[in-house]
Amino acid sequence: MKKSLLLATLLAAVALAACGQKEEAAVEAPAAVMDAAKEGAAAVTEAATDAAAAATDAAQEGAAAATDAAAAATDAVKDGAAAAM
Repeated sequence: MKKSLLLATLLAAVALAACGQKEEAAVEAPAAVMDAAKEGAAAVTEAATDAAAAATDAAQEGAAAATDAAAAATDAVKDGAAAAM
């Protein structure tokens, strides 16, 4: 019984002591790490912008080529129909 009472008292003392502790402050990343992250993000953004511009140009060129091919096919069908008459 005495041991249980002693153990309960000890646990209560530890719990109360822990309640009075302050939380540890959050650690901020060093400025060098933040600068490197910003530079990396800027490089990724620039690369993505360049890739999007290249994809847009390629799509426009592809659309123009498809339009030209369709026009040529239409002309060929008209010529074939005219020759068949």
